Amino acid sequence: MELREVAAESGAMLPKPGSGGTPARFAALADWATRDLSLARLAEGHVDALAILEEARHEPDAGATYGVWAARQPAGGTTARFTADGWLLAGKKPFCSGSTRIDRALVTAECDDGYRLFDVSVAENVTAVHAGSWPAVGMADSLSETLDFGGPPLPTSCAVGPPNFYLERPGFWFGATGVAACWYGGARGLVQEVLHSIGPHPSEPILAEIGHAVAHVDLMRRAVDSAAREIDDDPRDRAGDAKRRALVVRHAVHHAAQQVLVHAAAAGGARPFCLDAEQARRAADLYVYLAQYHGPQDANALGHMACDGS
Repeated sequence: MELREVAAESGAMLPKPGSGGTPARFAALADWATRDLSLARLAEGHVDALAILEEARHEPDAGATYGVWAARQPAGGTTARFTADGWLLAGKKPFCSGSTRIDRALVTAECDDGYRLFDVSVAENVTAVHAGSWPAVGMADSLSETLDFGGPPLPTSCAVGPPNFYLERPGFWFGATGVAACWYGGARGLVQEVLHSIGPHPSEPILAEIGHAVAHVDLMRRAVDSAAREIDDDPRDRAGDAKRRALVVRHAVHHAAQQVLVHAAAAGGARPFCLDAEQARRAADLYVYLAQYHGPQDANALGHMACDGS
C-alpha cells in the first residue's frame, strides 16, 4: 500500500484528535505501523497535517497528499520574508519525509514576526533535493531528504494560523502522542513476526523473552489508549495537561519499544534479522524511528514540571 492509497481510503475520514474518536485514530496509526513503519511515518504526517489545518480553520487542498516538515536548525534553516507579492520562502530543511513524492507540505519557517507555518506546494516551492541526504537503512522508504526552498511567492492565504501557532496549539501535543502510537505499532509488528517464526515448541528461555516483549507491547497499548481517551475528555486542553501527558506517554512507549527490540532479538536470535528481509527491515525501521525521540530534553522538562508541582 502507498501513501496515496492510505490518504484516499481513510486519511480524510480518520477522526481528528479530540473529536471523540481519538482511540480509533491512534489505533489506525498503530495498525499502519504494524504493517510498515515507513508508510506509517508518511501516513502520520498526512493525517497530522489535515488535523493542523482543521485546527487553524484552513482548508486543505482536496485530494493532495501532505507532510509536516518542521525540523528546526539553530542556523541556516528555512525562512520566510513578507513582501508586497506574498511570502518568499528560502533556505533548507532536513528530514522532509516524503520529499518530492508528496503533493504539499506544512513547512515551518523563521519570520520577522515569529515562527510561522505555511501550506506549500512541493512542485512549486521545493527547488532542490540534496543528493545523498537520506542514506538511511532504517526508515529508508520514508525518504526524509534535505530540501531547498524557493520558487514563486506564497500567497498570504498559504500562511497557516498566526505566528507561533504550530508550537503553541493544544494539537501539537496530541500529534506528538500520535507518533508514540506509531512506535507502539512498530514494536507490535516485530513481536507478531517473532511469534510466527519461533515454531510450535519454543524453549522455556524463549518463552520468557516472549513474555517480556508481550508485556511491553500491552503496556504501550494501554498507555496510548488511555492518552487518547484523556484527549477526547479535554480537547481544548483547558486543564493544561496535554504537554505533560504527551511527554510521559512518549517516555513510556519509547522505553518499552526499546525493550521489545532487545527481547525480540533474544527470542528469535540473529536468524530472522539475517535471513528474513521483512523482519530485518522492521527492526531497523523501529530503531531509527525511536531515535527521533528527544529523551534528555523531554526528561528535563518533566523534571522541571515535577519540581514546580505541575
